Amino acid sequence: MHDDPRFPIGKFHPPATVGKIYRNRTIPTGAIYTSELFSQHIAEIARTPALMRQAVAGLTDAQLDTPYRDGGWTVRQVVHHVPDSHMNSYIRFKLALTEDNPTIKPYEEQLWAELADSKLPVELSLRTLELLHERWVVLLKSMDDQAWARTFRHPAMGNVPLPMAAALYAWHGQHHVAHVTKLRERMGW
Repeated sequence: MHDDPRFPIGKFHPPATVGKIYRNRTIPTGAIYTSELFSQHIAEIARTPALMRQAVAGLTDAQLDTPYRDGGWTVRQVVHHVPDSHMNSYIRFKLALTEDNPTIKPYEEQLWAELADSKLPVELSLRTLELLHERWVVLLKSMDDQAWARTFRHPAMGNVPLPMAAALYAWHGQHHVAHVTKLRERMGW
């Protein structure tokens, strides 16, 4: 049980597994990624849109405009943030698959969450998330050994191997779904 409402499922930690190294490769983060982990992360990314839709089902506008924690984003902002973030990740994957260790551009997620479109009905972002993840999962499932060995450069994080990015975004979707579900539990919604 995680008591910190900022991290209801805990902070992200790159996988460090034992067992068969995926296709005899150790990814350059020190973590060992197995084919089972790749499949698990792809499945988690595939599930995120349905889980988010389920998490917000039946919420009123007043509930959607409730912060998930003191000083945190509203549920509505969280729902809009997930496709914003995942679109950036999807594009980073495509850049890494088509360029040699490209330097990606970070974005100011806090400022994005304050823009006018963060006040729109959540249905728009739920549909965006569904369509985006449908494409992203096809891309992830198509990747071979050479594709999974690729990286991009994040100005603050350094070189990011695609397996670590997949693990991060599998966690990221669950993390934000849990923001909503834990709030619902606390509020009795």
